[in-house]
Amino acid sequence: MDNGEATVVLDNGAYTAKLGLASHDDPQTILNCIMKVKAERRRAFIGNQIHECRDSSGLFYILCFQKGYLLNWDIQKTVWDHIFSHEGCGISLEDRNILVTEPQLNFPTIQETMMEILFEEYHCNGVHKSTTAELAAYNYCADSEETSMQALNCIVVDVGYSFTHVVPFVRGKRVLKGIRRIEVGGKVLTNHLKEIISYRHLNVMDESYVVNQIKEDVCFVSQNFADDMRVHSDAKKRSEVAVEYMLPDFTTVKRGYIRKSPSKNPISEDSDQQSLRLCNERFTVPELLFNPSDVGIQQVGIPEAVIDALKDCPPYAHHELLRNILVIGGTSLFPGFIPRLKNEIRALAPDDLEVSLIFPDDPVTYGWYGGKEMASSEVFRDIIFTREEYEENGYTASNER
Repeated sequence: MDNGEATVVLDNGAYTAKLGLASHDDPQTILNCIMKVKAERRRAFIGNQIHECRDSSGLFYILCFQKGYLLNWDIQKTVWDHIFSHEGCGISLEDRNILVTEPQLNFPTIQETMMEILFEEYHCNGVHKSTTAELAAYNYCADSEETSMQALNCIVVDVGYSFTHVVPFVRGKRVLKGIRRIEVGGKVLTNHLKEIISYRHLNVMDESYVVNQIKEDVCFVSQNFADDMRVHSDAKKRSEVAVEYMLPDFTTVKRGYIRKSPSKNPISEDSDQQSLRLCNERFTVPELLFNPSDVGIQQVGIPEAVIDALKDCPPYAHHELLRNILVIGGTSLFPGFIPRLKNEIRALAPDDLEVSLIFPDDPVTYGWYGGKEMASSEVFRDIIFTREEYEENGYTASNER
């Protein structure tokens, strides 16, 4: 079973895993963790089983990834066992090829463990490791049709769960010296919002799942941070920004929501539903993507990292690199993120160079579609690391590819 269509494509992210065969039109997106809740202490919810949970209050995550790297292999194997079973996606890895992603600049010991598990536990026929940024660049190249991968010059900005990576590609190859990592991603933003709400309103330090939903529902990126901070002195500005967020009670309301018009839809005094009045939290939390030092992370923001990455790229490529900035990752979905990022990169870039950002319809699964394209290509057979090579030469032979 070595045909490309039978290849499993797994974009193994720190928060979600995107999975499917190369012959499938779309991937399945599965939470890449185990969750436990106070209401059902005896049961562990694996991946998307969390949707079966009646009360998600007090939910806590047991994550496979720590600090952006796959360290908890017991949890990862439990999740993989589930998603590759009939209860999960129903795809067996046995005697199939798999294209799997790993973090940028991954540690050799983690790579070796992954190879060992895929070949010895799941009996894969062949494995090819890549990164989400490489697959996204491959997909971008396939979409444009005008440029071959060997001639592609672009910068991939991957705004993920654990980190944000800026990855330049020159003539289709990653410029390793040019890779920049910012230690801010979706997880840091959710934790920061938890702390703010717990300090100002009510204790939600045990409610990561709910606060993550609040972040997704209400947060946006400010286009003019100083102007938006006038919410404290300008009543009109405050009325434009402030929202009342109704928290879920997990009986009648499973997910929180923004209350549209308090005057027209008053809450009865008998209602037990709690609400939060959120104002500057809506834009100060995503601001960390541009100013990590606000929470003591002594690093530059994404725009500065993009410009800094250019220093380690050949000057002849700068023009095309800035014209082809591809933004992916779930944390890039905040309203206002793309215009703000473009404006700030434009302000920092040389005046004679054009700046253009490409933002796909679904930045979360964009890398998976690149994997689908790669697994279906003619060159895939040449880059796959086979079980025979693994058994004969061990993991180190894969580094020669």
